[in-house]
Amino acid sequence: MRGRDDQSEGLFAYVRLEGRIPADHPLRAIRELVDEALGSLNKRFDRLYSSTGRPSIAPEMLLRATLLQAFFSVRSERMLVEQISYNLLFRWFVGLSMDAEVWHATVFTHNRDRLLEAEVAREFLAALLALPQVKKLLSSEHFSVDGTLIDAWASMKSFRPKDGSGEPPASGRNGERNFHQEKRSNETHSSTTDSDARLYRKAAGRESRLCFMGHVLMENRNGLAVDATLTHATGTAEREAALTMVDRRKGRRRKQKRRITLGADKAYDATSFVQHLRKREVTPHVAINGTISKHGVVRKTAIDGRTTRHAGYGISQISRKRIEEVFGWIKAQAGLGQVKVRGLAKASAVFTFAVAAYNLIRIPKLPAPAVA
Repeated sequence: MRGRDDQSEGLFAYVRLEGRIPADHPLRAIRELVDEALGSLNKRFDRLYSSTGRPSIAPEMLLRATLLQAFFSVRSERMLVEQISYNLLFRWFVGLSMDAEVWHATVFTHNRDRLLEAEVAREFLAALLALPQVKKLLSSEHFSVDGTLIDAWASMKSFRPKDGSGEPPASGRNGERNFHQEKRSNETHSSTTDSDARLYRKAAGRESRLCFMGHVLMENRNGLAVDATLTHATGTAEREAALTMVDRRKGRRRKQKRRITLGADKAYDATSFVQHLRKREVTPHVAINGTISKHGVVRKTAIDGRTTRHAGYGISQISRKRIEEVFGWIKAQAGLGQVKVRGLAKASAVFTFAVAAYNLIRIPKLPAPAVA
């Protein structure tokens, strides 16, 4: 009887909390989408913990809390747990009653990291996009792709020679390190803090940074991200990731016989990439890279009149620029200008969750599609 009484008391406390949240609060529509998407992942959670035991924090609560961190720009897990403790809106969204005990920040981080390592982020994004009310908003034919640099949680001072040579930083809390006349490259050096981070610079004359490269595939109808991944930062990573995401999209098309289009900027104007797209029956709406060398020679482009003569090419060139809104939001609002976890797997999961959070912010604001 005591256990039943405690359960009833907890339910009553949550109902009281439900009444505190305004009926027109923006998070209500988002919470409904999140609950539907998580409902389709129940079997996935059961398999994930079947051999290691159920964690002390329900995975649904972990995921909702991770989304809150992106929505409200909470810069650390410790601050997030603190706000969940006293913020009734946060408690309601996560699924805690007014009087429920909040987890310790270390316990939260430990359990959340287990989910990040299990590729749940991509499955959650896929589950969200598969919801009937969301699927109607997506284009099945026209897409755009782009990449952006995400700074790693590693200092340039940690970029040391792989053979163990080189001078360590000076003593002190923030000791100096002299890099003058020292040649550093990813072949000879590695970060001692995050070995998956790579030294990369965006363009000639720009500073080199330890970073990853995030990639997003966007549908062009409403500008929603339909796929996301994070890779090592290399000169070919954008094109390789684009082909990977296109292949995953092609598997979902099944009986669709129409070709899809893929808009991209001039960094994707490479002969091999365009050929790979055409082999996959994807029309390459790639911007022409007409760079002129110092000798006055115009760079040869892989895009010809077969593509540019169609009006759809110009439309794709306009639509593809909306993908910058995704990157702008996840860096400014979700705080992913610099990822705060280490390792490619965890960083990729955090990036994908941030992209899913962007979709959740956008979807309730979109008008319902017209009924044919």
